[in-house]
Amino acid sequence: MRCIIANYAFDLTVREVTDAMSGVTPEPITGPSVQIGRRVYPVKQVGAVITRQDRRDFTAGEVTRAMKRLGFTCHPAPAATASGAVETASELLGKPADS
Repeated sequence: MRCIIANYAFDLTVREVTDAMSGVTPEPITGPSVQIGRRVYPVKQVGAVITRQDRRDFTAGEVTRAMKRLGFTCHPAPAATASGAVETASELLGKPADS
């Protein structure tokens, strides 16, 4: 399938994407993600691997559209938590945030 990512045309197949991502350890999910096989990868990581371009050169939307057209399952960004950075850090350290 031909798709445009960062103003460049790529001819991608499901097999090529699956092969390119095999052996790649998924990064933590902080934005939109795509499921390839049994693993879930951030779309920016997948885009960087399959296009060999810098992640700043394309958007998550471009890669998500391409992955959906190829038949991969895509997930939106995880919902933001109500607690802020200080509260999250305090919870991780086991201390109350007010002290």
